[in-house]
Amino acid sequence: MSKKRANPHRGSSLDEFLEEEGILEDATAKAVKKALAWQLTKAMKEQRVTKAALARKMNTSRAQLDRLLDPENQSVTLKTLARAAEILGMRLQIDLVDAA
Repeated sequence: MSKKRANPHRGSSLDEFLEEEGILEDATAKAVKKALAWQLTKAMKEQRVTKAALARKMNTSRAQLDRLLDPENQSVTLKTLARAAEILGMRLQIDLVDAA
């Protein structure tokens, strides 16, 4: 009779698992960017603001705005995020929390 091996991740949290795999920081950054892109896109739809109109109000290109709204693209600045939020009647809020 073969003995089953215990799952080394059983009982651990998702964060613990991602940390053990060495991908917690990247996964967190991706999740945050996806959430921000979703919130901006939702606000644009609710306010009936097109990408072209938002880009014009931000004094940027449509391509730059597409990068901002792309949930997979993490290379955006806080200034760009804050500017988009401001134009949509929102504000960017960032919190640092204890890692424990």
